[in-house]
Amino acid sequence: MPVKLSSSADQDGHEEARIEIVPLIDIMFFLLASFMLVSLSMTQLSRVPIELPDARSALSEKSVPPFHFALNEQGVITLKEEILTATEVTERLATLENRDDVNVLIAAHANARHEQVMRLLDAVRAAGIERVSFESKTTKP
Repeated sequence: MPVKLSSSADQDGHEEARIEIVPLIDIMFFLLASFMLVSLSMTQLSRVPIELPDARSALSEKSVPPFHFALNEQGVITLKEEILTATEVTERLATLENRDDVNVLIAAHANARHEQVMRLLDAVRAAGIERVSFESKTTKP
């Protein structure tokens, strides 16, 4: 219900119409907060921060595969902020129905040891997944 500071009736007793600004401001703040929350949920915050290696011949891919493993500097494997071991990676991927169509993306830290990356790759391949790609930063020559 709008708050009226004074009665502004004309000679016939009819009140003139006026626009209340306070409800409009409330709605605008609500919409602003809603859009901010939605935009935050659209960013990819579901993996550990890692420094990717550079690659000149890398191809950009628009879609993110459903299995996006991250390997940090210490060799810790994560999937959507869940820490996994190599055997857990194999077990999780082995339970999938149609493994021929599954894409896996591995994002390994630039300083991760080659042995750790190969262990993760072997775990993915042991589950029967053949479509594996590695994430990198593309650098222009």
